[in-house]
Amino acid sequence: METKYVLYGASGHAKVVFEIADVISQNIAAIIDDKPSIFHDFFQQKIVDAKLFNSENCKFLIAIGNNKVRQLLSHKINQQFFTLIHPCTTISKSSKIGDGTVIMAGVIVNASVEIGNHCIINTAAVIEHDCSISDYAHICPNATLAGNVKVGEGAQIGVGAKVIQGVKIGKWSIIGAGAVVTQDIPDNCTAVGIPAKPIKFHN
Repeated sequence: METKYVLYGASGHAKVVFEIADVISQNIAAIIDDKPSIFHDFFQQKIVDAKLFNSENCKFLIAIGNNKVRQLLSHKINQQFFTLIHPCTTISKSSKIGDGTVIMAGVIVNASVEIGNHCIINTAAVIEHDCSISDYAHICPNATLAGNVKVGEGAQIGVGAKVIQGVKIGKWSIIGAGAVVTQDIPDNCTAVGIPAKPIKFHN
């Protein structure tokens, strides 16, 4: 039986993911969502109510931008996942990319990078050599990680943020847009500014 490729989620982020699949001729059999009635014709009438969908012989990609939601759904779905990489990227042959991750147009991933499962590497982000990005992380558009940066599980590096070499970003922390990170950032905090400093902590 032929494998069906399915997106979970039908939001704005899913539009970008859907178009990547189209560019590489990866047929998406269905797009499932918990509230399918709120979406329009962008997805070519492939939207199905999640409660009614038969997941037999499917591989999924969770096309939802929220890191916590991706984590929750990855456990709920408990199926095989596939990865999408836009063809207009530069990906080192020595890099490793996990299941359920999406890499968008213009991204550069250099030597010996490890990217976990269910990550988003967004438009024109740069990941330099020897970086490690843990599961469910999101590197936002035009963000830059210098060499040997460690990004913890579920962390988000904001639009245009820059992280200097050797820095560690804690689990589920958020780096604000345009920030410049020059020192390690602890878990579960929001850090902003130049240089970036924690301004609040959260669960």
